[in-house]
Amino acid sequence: MASQKILVVDDSLVQRLIVAELLQAHGHRVILATDGLEAVAMARSELPDLIVMDVVMPNLNGFQATRAITNDETTWHIPVILLTSKDMDSDRVWALRQGATAFLNKPLDHAALLDLVNTLE
Repeated sequence: MASQKILVVDDSLVQRLIVAELLQAHGHRVILATDGLEAVAMARSELPDLIVMDVVMPNLNGFQATRAITNDETTWHIPVILLTSKDMDSDRVWALRQGATAFLNKPLDHAALLDLVNTLE
């Protein structure tokens, strides 16, 4: 398992820290953003290997931020995992249409997230 630089985006400090600690415990470097606007800016400046992003956030939601990241010529290649409490099939379809690589529901399934991260190395 190679170490990856992973951008974790969530407006909840607790959720950011839970995901960050899990990923760091498995050898990854983590950078944090608090909303979609910050996520888009950090994706461009930091060029992470992967992004784990909430959907429901102020300013720019996860769907909008994913679309901006996957449609940008400098960040289009970065996989985005949307991690959210939204669990309708239509949310999953919409996430994939916006360019998300994967969609996981909250509460966080640690094993499922780690499996995805390892698959996307």
